[in-house]
Amino acid sequence: MFTGLIQALGRVRPLGSDRWEILPASADSELILGDLAIGDSVAVDGACLTAEEISPNGFTAVVSPETLRRTRLGQIDPALDWANLETSLRVGSKIGGHFVTGHVDSVGCLLESVRTAQAWEMTFGSVSSLRLEWEDAIARYLVDKGSISVNGISLTIAECDPGGNWFKVAVIPHTYDRTNLKYLQPGSWVNLEADILGKYVDKLLVRHSSAAAKEEEISLAFLAEHGY
Repeated sequence: MFTGLIQALGRVRPLGSDRWEILPASADSELILGDLAIGDSVAVDGACLTAEEISPNGFTAVVSPETLRRTRLGQIDPALDWANLETSLRVGSKIGGHFVTGHVDSVGCLLESVRTAQAWEMTFGSVSSLRLEWEDAIARYLVDKGSISVNGISLTIAECDPGGNWFKVAVIPHTYDRTNLKYLQPGSWVNLEADILGKYVDKLLVRHSSAAAKEEEISLAFLAEHGY
């Protein structure tokens, strides 16, 4: 479990088809590597990875086929990019963002980034080739003033398309400067995770609607019509 408050940036380098090396930037490496132990979880651009080997400069992790399919790690050359890093939440720690599980739902892309007097207004939308996945995993959970994780960053949705095609966030200078959002260009892919609370509410509502429908199916009128 994570909070979406990024601690450091790091380089991600493939060591094979499923093995990756993550090298935190030297200025902030202590925040990630200071007490990191084998088996600990680290969110890499919002994707929860397990540290399997630790070196003075970084750690290595195995990335499953599902993670490669769901995230931008499997879509682009990550060696060219900086990744956002966050170690797992400790019991008793402050929760400054929202509950981020590290289970990326889908990828999206930056549509537009506009500098304003006090923030950057960034608009994200679906990748055309993954439109159906976006509709099922992201669009249904977009709510004005709701939470969403973009590359592991906890952000608040400032505005969203009623049809679920895009959403906009306002990024303060501190977040913009300390994360890889500053490197994004229109068309850049990002990892997205919808708010876990929204997923549970959606699940309960669907289950309740299904149960209510079944109750309506077996009514007194239904029984009378069928001779009971």
